[in-house]
Amino acid sequence: MPFPFEISAKEGRARTGVLKTARGDIRTPAFMPVGTAATVKAMTVDQVKATGADIILGNTYHLMLRPGPERMERLGGLHKFMGWDKPILTDSGGFQVMSLAGISKVKEEAVTFSSHIDGSKHVLTPERSIEIQADRIGADISMQLDQCVAYPAEKDAARKAMELSIRWGARSKARFGERETQALFGIQQGSTYEDLRRQSSDQLREIGFDGYAIGGLAVGEGHQAMCAVLDYAPEMLPADRPRYLMGVGKPIDLVEAVYRGVDMFDCVLPTRAGRHGQAWTWDGPLNLKNARFAEDQDPLDPAIDGPSSQYSKAYLHHLIRADEILGKVLLSWHNIAFYQALTAAMRAAISEGRFEQFRRDFHARHVSN
Repeated sequence: MPFPFEISAKEGRARTGVLKTARGDIRTPAFMPVGTAATVKAMTVDQVKATGADIILGNTYHLMLRPGPERMERLGGLHKFMGWDKPILTDSGGFQVMSLAGISKVKEEAVTFSSHIDGSKHVLTPERSIEIQADRIGADISMQLDQCVAYPAEKDAARKAMELSIRWGARSKARFGERETQALFGIQQGSTYEDLRRQSSDQLREIGFDGYAIGGLAVGEGHQAMCAVLDYAPEMLPADRPRYLMGVGKPIDLVEAVYRGVDMFDCVLPTRAGRHGQAWTWDGPLNLKNARFAEDQDPLDPAIDGPSSQYSKAYLHHLIRADEILGKVLLSWHNIAFYQALTAAMRAAISEGRFEQFRRDFHARHVSN
């Protein structure tokens, strides 16, 4: 295994540790800001680093369309291209193909799709996905190509997608091979069906990956249904490898997932919400568009250290209502900083044996939001 994963403390199923990569340590639980097209939207890499992020995520689908994988390789890979020297995880491109592109067909060999940008036709195989991620982009952690079904999914459809994902996982692993400075994660599928998730996990373990993701959630099932799956899904995966919940989510989702044994997360929500005037705080989310903030001279959240704390809610309200770029920048920075503060607080709570109390207190402030 190229990246040792050391678990330093546990409380119940919650755990904290370090994933040691060639480009630096990833402290878990970890939240990965999403750098869709070689940028975390509205933020510089120095701003992202200042929030405490150990790793970011890049989107294979978007990067393969522009600037293109071969150009990316000629420019020195994604790290050099965007000036980020810490670890990068890339998704396989499969989810975006299913959700954004005009799909012409999904077959055993590959998925063929039309670009959402210009309608051009593309073919993505498991092998091509790994080539783009590991060889062209130069990701520290690559993901297998999988098929994600929307919610709700009939069991037969979920089974077929899960079984195809297993076969694609084996092909992804064969193309990836064994590497000393890069890792490959497999993806558990099965929608909300426990027996399908069990079958997926068992077969992924047989193939053997450096880490394991829980896929097929945050696709419309809602918080309670997601938690019901997480009651069993993480424990099906190897305890000595990182567990990554893909595409999640709201702060309460992260807390509940950590409680159930998840180590890593990514989501576009912090920056997307920031661009639309929503800020996450320790007391819950705030919509800075609301008129009640027009003369509120208090800072956004004094507990979050960063540029947004220099300004009043009234000023942030003005920036958002006036559609000023600075408002989007400040709230995006604040939200990423909050998510990093949240994961740091969870790491400390687990280490000190008080995570259950932390969870109860967090619920009291956030569950109604």
